[in-house]
Amino acid sequence: MNIVAKRHVREFTKLDLSSVHAPYNPPLSTMVHMLRYWANTFPNKVAFYLTDGESDDEAKLTYAELDHTARAIAVQILQKHPIGSRVLLLYPPGTLEFITGFFGCLYAGCIAVPAYPPRRNRKGARIQGIAGDCQAACALTTQETANQILRDESMRSETQSMEILGTDSIDRSIAIQFNEIPILDGNLAVLQYTSGSTGQPKGVMLTHGNLIRNCEIISTLFGEHHSCIGCSWLPTYHDMGLIGGILAPIFFGATMVLMSPMTFLQRPVRWLRAITKYKGTTSGAPNFAYQLCVDKVTDEELAGLLDSAMRRTCHATVWPKRP
Repeated sequence: MNIVAKRHVREFTKLDLSSVHAPYNPPLSTMVHMLRYWANTFPNKVAFYLTDGESDDEAKLTYAELDHTARAIAVQILQKHPIGSRVLLLYPPGTLEFITGFFGCLYAGCIAVPAYPPRRNRKGARIQGIAGDCQAACALTTQETANQILRDESMRSETQSMEILGTDSIDRSIAIQFNEIPILDGNLAVLQYTSGSTGQPKGVMLTHGNLIRNCEIISTLFGEHHSCIGCSWLPTYHDMGLIGGILAPIFFGATMVLMSPMTFLQRPVRWLRAITKYKGTTSGAPNFAYQLCVDKVTDEELAGLLDSAMRRTCHATVWPKRP
């Protein structure tokens, strides 16, 4: 470990986390307990918006709705699979169902394995590799994607050993049957797999304690709290999109605005419009995304997005004056 890395580790261990949620006092134990706390504290607060960055159409999910749906999914999982099962998440990008499915896994005491779904007319070798490596018991996705997999012989052959469950078609009323599962911070929560672009996908084991600690550091270093509004288009099966876009906002009871990666890539200005429309306070992405804004966002598109003070700041930091 180099000197800089050692210094950062020492700084993280000195963080004072006592006032992260003041005046609220959520249990800093697991993400399940965090979500249940905020669902009871702010039941009608919107946890997530889903937007296309263009129209006024949006989908939204409150903390109470997320908690209720996650409990229903957990009940459905545990009807056929034991606590500790590995569960693939094969949701298409840009859906709120990924979030409910992810927390449904955690509520059930199972291990979530995020991955992008097999694409039509392409062999699902990566999915097969991940499913075999983690010994997945079932896969969660939307009903439309589940039907697509079941119809396509080549895709179905890669996942034939698993139950495929469309979580958006689950009867939400079964949530009342949920019994809370004891979860310890050392229990495995997520298997985060590599892309597999240079070899077989490899899984990284993340415990409930790992997730909480990561969110604690983000919350403290960025000064985040329940009044913040984030904006993200990052893939939710990627670590930055999962931790920064899904888990961290729930950790501090905030609101997050989501859009699909393709929505941003097709027209980068949509990201900026979403930040403006929802008055976002926090947003981040890899370096290429900012360069894409510099290259693709025109002055005409930028006009009217931000007030003059913000525009000067953005021109200085993200969009330098064009030659």
